[in-house]
Amino acid sequence: MRVVVVGATGNVGTGVVDALAADPAVTSILGLARRLADRAVAKTEWAAADVRTDDLAVLFHGADAVVHLAWQFQPTHQPTTTWETNAIGSSRVLEAVAAAGVPALVYASSVGAYSPRRDDRPVTETWPTDGWPLAGYTREKAYVERLLDTFEQRHPHCRVVRLRPAFIFQRGAASAQRRMFAGPLLPDRLVRPELIPVLPDLPELLFQAVHAADVGEAFRLAVTREVAGPFNIAADPVLDTTRLSALLGARRVRVPTRLLRSGLAAAWFLRLIPVPPQLFDAFLRIPLLDTTRARTELGWQPRYSALEAVRELLDGLRTGGAIDTPPLARHAGGPLRVHEFASGVGGSDPVDR
Repeated sequence: MRVVVVGATGNVGTGVVDALAADPAVTSILGLARRLADRAVAKTEWAAADVRTDDLAVLFHGADAVVHLAWQFQPTHQPTTTWETNAIGSSRVLEAVAAAGVPALVYASSVGAYSPRRDDRPVTETWPTDGWPLAGYTREKAYVERLLDTFEQRHPHCRVVRLRPAFIFQRGAASAQRRMFAGPLLPDRLVRPELIPVLPDLPELLFQAVHAADVGEAFRLAVTREVAGPFNIAADPVLDTTRLSALLGARRVRVPTRLLRSGLAAAWFLRLIPVPPQLFDAFLRIPLLDTTRARTELGWQPRYSALEAVRELLDGLRTGGAIDTPPLARHAGGPLRVHEFASGVGGSDPVDR
């Protein structure tokens, strides 16, 4: 089996490539990314490709499956740039899959594609995928879900799988996730329990996490098994401020959500942080995921708990965790993070998923 992985060098991509390479049924892997990786993985070759501009059908020719992971979180201050990659780029991937006659497509959707939760009961894959319309990330994830709806109707002979994972963490992606979500002003050495005495106590904060290796395994199963449709991917337990404060050894302090949002909004407009307030709004509204279908039909079981995944992220932040690919490299932001400052925080410093 030959598999092409689009967006193979990011947080998710590294886990997917590693899982596929370990499967005897997979004979070769072509990892595509905008920038070539200097990473040796068994049965894997690399090629540079941009989903916005390059001829993807040529690269997909002869593949038994295409895994589409390519995504940009940044630049949040330039939404047309992320739209070109995430929406238009995904449309071009689908067109190339059809043109090359690839029999299977596995796409990385997200919990962010789902409509806001109504309560704390986990939702199945039938929950509406309209996203949170005011945030670029969730809006674009919902848009690609509609592209896939149309693609499935027009190409019924192509097996389509949509994986919708919760927040994905691993030690090696910590440096990249710090750049994407915290920005250059956060000193890595400050991310340690003894230096975080308090944590804002937000009753609305309720989310799930999963380790990148477990997500990679879910994609391997989706590629190699005759399954189709959407699958929720998340590990236990559900995370809230009580569990996070225990993990950090921090005391919870009640902070009005509106006050915290106003502070985040001001910091984003002043380019002190890269995450816009609309994404914070979406974060507080994401539903919890029922993973029954993934466990029973896909045969997926996480090896890491949600707390272990978060613990790896925190450890990676303290130690500068990284993987030897362009988007995950420890010094991708340049000496003293000069590239992050020069590009403008949340500006034109794109990071691959």
